[in-house]
Amino acid sequence: MAGLIPVADGDVATVVTSLEMTRRPPLRPLPPSPLRMIAWERAAPERYRTLFRRVGAPWLWFSRLALDDAALVRIVHDPGVAVFAVVDRAGVELGMVELDFRGPGACAIAYFGLVPELAGRGHGRWLMAETLARCWIKGIARVRVNTCTLDHPSALGFYRAQGFQAVARTLETFPDPRASGLLPADAAPQIPYLTSRR
Repeated sequence: MAGLIPVADGDVATVVTSLEMTRRPPLRPLPPSPLRMIAWERAAPERYRTLFRRVGAPWLWFSRLALDDAALVRIVHDPGVAVFAVVDRAGVELGMVELDFRGPGACAIAYFGLVPELAGRGHGRWLMAETLARCWIKGIARVRVNTCTLDHPSALGFYRAQGFQAVARTLETFPDPRASGLLPADAAPQIPYLTSRR
């Protein structure tokens, strides 16, 4: 029986779609881009968080911001995790990709994004081609990625167009990161920020 599920004023709810790819996509010409993807070896926590905020604040990315330095370093310095920055010709960081190879035979695209100013310019296709080239290493049989209803409206269609198949949907609720100060109150204005009614 269908019905609406109440969400507390201080929380955010989203539908998460899990997607996967079980075959390496055929080689095709790399879309042109003036950007490049560089490996971030042992990124300093504050530098990582700064780029994470620039890319993810419009979509309420917060999970890495909630970690202290030691917990963040345990993830991003793990030998099974690869972090990349996307930079322009001047070296300005405009995007990020985080790949998690810690699951047997699988690569999870944990984070993938560009700053909002680059949306709609074709850079996403270039970045995904570069990302998949780094995902499909020896021993990988499956590449996974999640998107949710808080992401850019075209994110799900984009992933499907790149060859990912939707395999599951889940509901996620979490405390609004704007309420705790992890993100500024004006982040993600398209997502209503509800404070508790008294």
